[in-house]
Order: sequence, then C-alpha cells, then structure tokens
Amino acid sequence: MEKILEDYTLKGKELEIRTYPDPVLTKVATEVTEFNDELKELCINMLYTMYNAPGIGLAAPQIGISKRLFVMDVDFTREETAEDSGEYVLGNFNPRIFVNPVIKNKEGERIYQEGCLSLPDIYEDVKRFDHITVDYQDTDGNAHSIDAEELLSICIQHENDHLDGIVFIDRLSSLKKSFFKKKLIKAKKQKS
Repeated sequence: MEKILEDYTLKGKELEIRTYPDPVLTKVATEVTEFNDELKELCINMLYTMYNAPGIGLAAPQIGISKRLFVMDVDFTREETAEDSGEYVLGNFNPRIFVNPVIKNKEGERIYQEGCLSLPDIYEDVKRFDHITVDYQDTDGNAHSIDAEELLSICIQHENDHLDGIVFIDRLSSLKKSFFKKKLIKAKKQKS
C-alpha cells in the first residue's frame, strides 16, 4: 500500500464532492469485497480530492460511491505561498485509508467543532468518544487495528458516520439539525 500513496498528489484526479441533501449521503454503504487496482486508484483520487478541497477526511459516499471506505490525513499542513495569493503549499503528509472499518472500545467524551465537505460553511460542536479502537482493511484486504484518540479519533468517527448514512448535523439537537438542514437546502436551490 505504501507505494500507491507516494505520488497521490501528482497523479490523482479530482472527484465531485456530493453535498447535502444528496440521497447518497443518507444511505448505509455496502462492504468492499473487491481489493484490486480499481480500489487503489479510487483511494488515490479520493486523497487528491480531499487535499485539494481542502479537508482532513473524505468518505466514499461523499463522492457518490456507497461503499464502506474513507481516506483521511489529520497531520498534513496547508500554507498559503503569499498573502491573498490563492496558492498553497501542502506538506507533512500522513495519509490513511480505512476499508470496511469497525469501531469498538469506545471510551471517554470530547466536544469538537466539526465541519464537513458535504455541508459547506457549517461548523458546530459535536460530542464524540475520546478514545476508540478501529478494525479495518487496507487496499490489499489485509486486516489492521489501531487505537485512536483526540483528532484522529474524532475524524474516524465523523467519516465512519458517512458510511452509516449520517452527516454530523444529525448528531445535533432537533432544533439545530432542522435549522442547518433548511439552510443547506436553501443554499443548494440558490446555486441551481
């Protein structure tokens, strides 16, 4: 898997990010069963899209593919080359790919302000587990397990929610959820 990740910034293809209320965002994704070059290429394109969005995580449903897969990098840096230039230098890459993840051993509690590439311009505090264990596969189908805490834990939980048809505003109070959903639908209609 390391080899395919070395040059994702060079050979990736930008994919369209689906925004709420696209129906694919509310579907429970299906398990990945084929581990092949097509899956590896999809992951490269997802990483490329995520870095250029920019974001720290991207789940397959967010690009219209209802499969249990997400990519993330909570360590990368993005610095503008000059003030108001609109050009950025990316660095400190530490991409991660999670195929068929299963979260377990959930402990503690943390409140974190989250945003989402599928919910543009929405940021809100969300309660998450502070420490988790996640079992997952890589793009070759090999099994792995890691313990995660802090931002890594939060990002894994956020992206895993996408695989279950949940967007982060679904975790808010009914009043806030209703407000943000109306705001997003109105914004989408204005763009059409």
